[in-house]
Amino acid sequence: MSDRIYARIAGTGSYLPEKILTNDDLAQFVDTSDEWIQARTGIRQRHVAAEGETTCDLAYQASLRALEAAGVAASELDLIIVGTTTPDLIFPSTACLLQHRLGAEGCPAFDVNAACSGFVYALTVADKFVRSGAAKNVLVVGAETLTRMLDWNDRTTCVLFGDGAGAVVLKPDTETGILSTHLHADGGKKELLWNPVGVSVGFRPEEKNAGVRVLMAGSDVFKHAVKALDSVVDETLEANGLDRHDLDWLIPHQANLRIIDATAKRLEMPMERVIVTVDRHGNTSSGSVPLALDEAVRSGRVQRGQLLLLEAFGGGFTWGSALLRY
Repeated sequence: MSDRIYARIAGTGSYLPEKILTNDDLAQFVDTSDEWIQARTGIRQRHVAAEGETTCDLAYQASLRALEAAGVAASELDLIIVGTTTPDLIFPSTACLLQHRLGAEGCPAFDVNAACSGFVYALTVADKFVRSGAAKNVLVVGAETLTRMLDWNDRTTCVLFGDGAGAVVLKPDTETGILSTHLHADGGKKELLWNPVGVSVGFRPEEKNAGVRVLMAGSDVFKHAVKALDSVVDETLEANGLDRHDLDWLIPHQANLRIIDATAKRLEMPMERVIVTVDRHGNTSSGSVPLALDEAVRSGRVQRGQLLLLEAFGGGFTWGSALLRY
């Protein structure tokens, strides 16, 4: 027993909208095919939020499940952080909307926007609050409705993304939990993956599909992602004095099966030790890592005491990792 405080995941939860959009469905209105999409991304289907269903709706359902799994009441929360790049409103934050819906009034609540790395960034902030003793029960959510800002005529992007949310509840623990987190960003690469509209630069309503266009230079993003994730994986293992073979599970951001495969090969990890949901969920941005984690926990694959490496890469560019003993 030590005096050191760790932030340990006490419970996980996730939620996916009911509507499923398959590759064959997409092929009905955009020039693509199931074979083309699967060969390049590994994606077979994705979930799409219903009309009127918002990011907060998805976050709320995932949060209820995480709170139940952790045995924590919403009124006991000391902090709520939501990683999202598709908030319900410009303000207030989705975290504030979520807090009210949960009935957790009073505790601080805010959003973190780091695109697909949003959950790892939010988890890192939450970890610091718990370690410092400033918070005991923290709800961390990654939730997105990316399909709301897609150009459904652009086959290079509309096939990639889906909607969903995942959540975890952190509690202090003297034994183990999050061992370290590592965050990075490079704003100089913004035009390789971005949505070029906004409040301050203007929404430009005269443009076709203004405000809903994710623009991406796919092959460039792929190269940068593989290199950045290789580097952050090495950094994480070195910081903890560990060997890649010490890891029990890799839980990566679910953007593209080829990127996941490249990271697994680098770690010399068989794909049986990698949690893959991209085939069924598509890229749910900040929702993907907690969604994959919750599925792994609830399926019984991830067990208490195992060593997990979470990692993500997203627009910004942003990237990061979290090493934790579950």
